[in-house]
This record gives sequence, structure tokens and C-alpha cells, in this order.
Amino acid sequence: MEASPSALVKLLVPKLPFMLKTALLHTLWLSETSTKWDLRTELTIKILRSMLGPDAKPSSITKQQRLTTKDPGVKGKVWASKVRFEVPEEDDLRQLLFQAIEDMKDLPEYVDASDATYTTVESHPVEAEWSGYRANVPDSEPDPTHLSEKERYEHLMKEVTHPVTVLYFHGGAMYLLDPATYRPVTSKIAKATGGRVFSLRYRLSPQNPFPAALLDALTAYLTLLYPPAGAPHDPIPAHEIIFGGDSAGGTLATALLQTILQIRRTKSSNTVRFNGKNVEIPIPAALILTSPWLDVTRSLPSIEGLAKYDYLPTPSQVHGKSYPHCAAWPVDPPRADLYCNGSALCHPLVSPLAAKDWAGAPPIFFSLGEEMLRDEDAVLAQRVARQGGKVVWREFEAMPHCFQMMLEHLEASHLHLSELGEFCRKAVEKPMGVKSHAVFIKAKSLVQHEVDVENLSELSDGEVEILMREGRKRLEERVQRRGSDGVEPRPML
Repeated sequence: MEASPSALVKLLVPKLPFMLKTALLHTLWLSETSTKWDLRTELTIKILRSMLGPDAKPSSITKQQRLTTKDPGVKGKVWASKVRFEVPEEDDLRQLLFQAIEDMKDLPEYVDASDATYTTVESHPVEAEWSGYRANVPDSEPDPTHLSEKERYEHLMKEVTHPVTVLYFHGGAMYLLDPATYRPVTSKIAKATGGRVFSLRYRLSPQNPFPAALLDALTAYLTLLYPPAGAPHDPIPAHEIIFGGDSAGGTLATALLQTILQIRRTKSSNTVRFNGKNVEIPIPAALILTSPWLDVTRSLPSIEGLAKYDYLPTPSQVHGKSYPHCAAWPVDPPRADLYCNGSALCHPLVSPLAAKDWAGAPPIFFSLGEEMLRDEDAVLAQRVARQGGKVVWREFEAMPHCFQMMLEHLEASHLHLSELGEFCRKAVEKPMGVKSHAVFIKAKSLVQHEVDVENLSELSDGEVEILMREGRKRLEERVQRRGSDGVEPRPML
């Protein structure tokens, strides 16, 4: 979306009556969320809801991608250094990922994915941005354009005070956004942790369907561990690397962890040929997940049941709509989803909620609102905790999807960053000191109530499996009836 003043005026002027009505209802305590939200939050969420809701006309995939991946430039409290690493000569890592996908199709502990089909994508160069916090400059400070990318990285590293390295995956429903548009987010994470962020430009769907993004993520992780000659960074030990992501970035972070766990479950040596050497694929230090999207079928009850606190349209609201035709969509042969074939929707490396074995997982930090994705996050968090994993759960009352980025003015958003930073530092410095801990945080007051991390949801694994199967079936049936252009619009998860 354009960010120019004229574009903003053009967008908001027609909504003035709606905004005035919203403000009046909030002021008179007649809105159902008046006791939970301040006026700024109410206006923001209601406007977003009107823009994304059932009455909104969907834009084409290519138009959305063009607008959301446009580089806005660098200024203010941000260091950004672009890097690119060529594809390794060996094909071993790609083949290892394909083997993991195949091995997980028929395991009885997972939602059935035996008929899952996918594209045998090729490897791709690792493209990313090193992101850091630039202190002691005003927000309007221009980017020092005379610096080379290597010099930018050197300046970035001078301000790093902690060994935390976050391998970060941006959100955008697997088809939108870019590290360039995430600089405000990744620089804040760098500040909160004292470390640095490696923000990956993974391949977007529908042009690059599953498992392209996952292969990019796995290659990026090994590139951090075992950098090729000429890389600006030195080898980074796994105990200093944390996977992070919001929304669809959470899909990728958890799928990457599950991939590594699967490789270690089935491959006795845990090694692969990479850039001319046999190297191990270790477990990272931790995961940090912000409103993670874990069920691509969007089938659990909170998707509809908690819509009153969210701005995302529900499946029932967009049912019957489809994306306008463009160069990226529809595809041939037809697909039930932008990200993958319908048969793969319940594969555990597509929808990590389908994965039931999380033994060996590192500590995981969940931060989310009382939002539409709440159920899938709760099910996975309690599943990890019940298997002995360490889970830190932070659920914010009445907050919408990714409120931490959408509503930066809130004290709840500041609390999120503070706790995220503390978790990362402890996971790297004193991993044995990380303990499972779950709280529900009240709106406005931020009063915290402890909850049982092993009982965050009443949904059983069997019930989740049934719901996901039904969700997959619905999506596949719609494509059979309407063709690939019948895939329904979804927001920037």
C-alpha cells in the first residue's frame, strides 16, 4: 500500500463518517471493545477490518506483491546490510529436505499426509539483510549512502552488545512482504536483544510453492553456521542462533525446526555435504514466535470465534470470492492454496500444527493476542510443554493478530518487546535458566494471571486432526468446483 500523504488522504477521507461513528460509540462506552481498547486502537482495528473485510474488493496477487515488497529505503535507527550467497555446488541439502518431506507423509503420529504432492523446487541463492539497531540518531536521520554493504555490516556489528543472532522470517501469508519492509521490526528486535538479525528474503508463493521457502530457510541456517568464503560474518554457533517469525514467518520458523528434528530422528550421522564439507545440522538455541500461523487450513474454532478482537476476515466472510487473474494467478495445474497443493495442506512441514512429535525442541516463546489464530498456537504450545519442552506463553487479552507491530503505541507492545529480548538473552546466556511459564495479560492494566502451560486449550489432538482434515477437504472441493482461480483471498498473515 502506498504510504504517501496524498494516498493516505485518498484512503481515509471516504471513511470519515465511519471513523466519527466509531469514535462516538467508543466514547459513549457503546462499543463491545470500549473497555478493552483505547480510542486509537479501536479506530485502527475497525479501519483495517473495513479494508480487509467481506466488502473489500481483492487486488491481484501481482499488485499486492508489488506494493508490499517495494523497498522504502533506510533511515533513522536502522542498520541494514544486504547479502547474497550463491547456491552450494552440492545438491545434498535439497535432497535431504525432499527425503524429510517423504518420510513424514506416512508416520502414524501425524495427520494423514500420505497423498501429499509438492513441487520439486530448485535451490536458490540466499538473499537476506543483516539488520541492527542504530543508536543515537533521530528517526529522520538519512542512510549513510556512501558506505558499502560490508562497511554497513561493520558499523552494525560495532553496536551489537550480545551474541544473540535471530534468523528472522517475515509474515505476509507466504506470498507478501520482504525484509526491506520489515526493517522497523527487525531493528527493534535487535535493540531488544542487543544482538543482530538475519532477515531472510525467502521465495514467495504462488510463483514459488512449497517447499521453496522452507529450502531457503534451511539453506540460510546452514549459511549462518558455516559461511562460505567471503561472507561478512564468522561462523555462528547454533547455541547463539534463534529462529524468529511472525504470522506466516512463524509457519516457516516452526516448519524449519520440525525439519531439523525429523532429520535428526531418521539420519544417524546428522550431517550433510554443504559448501565442500560434511557438516552437522544442530538444534538452534530457541524460537520466538509472534502470532504464529500454524494451520494453513484455517480450521480451528478461534478462526471464527475470536474475530471480534481481530481485523482479519474469517473464512466465512471471504467464501465465494477469488483473486483477480494476473501473471501469478491462477496456476496450471490448479492448486487449492497459494502456498501448496491441496493434498499437502495437512503435511507437518506445511501446517506445523499437524506435527505431533516435538521431542528435542529448544525453548519456544509465544506472544499473541486473543486472536483468530489463538487455538492453533495454544494447541502447539501445550503439546510441546507436555513433551517436556520449555514454553514461555504470553497471551494479551483482546489484542488482534500481530498487535505488537500494528499498535506500537500500546504498553502491551512495549512489554512484548521487553519480554522477547529477555527471553532471547537468557536462551543464549543461560539456557538452563529458561523455565516454562504462561500468563494471560489483561488489557489496559497489563495485570498478569498465570495459566497452566500444559492446558491452554480444551481441544484434543484427535479433535484437531478431524478439524484439519475437514478444512483440507473443503478447500480441495472448492477448487474442484471452481478451478484454481477459486482460491479465496486471505490477509497478510
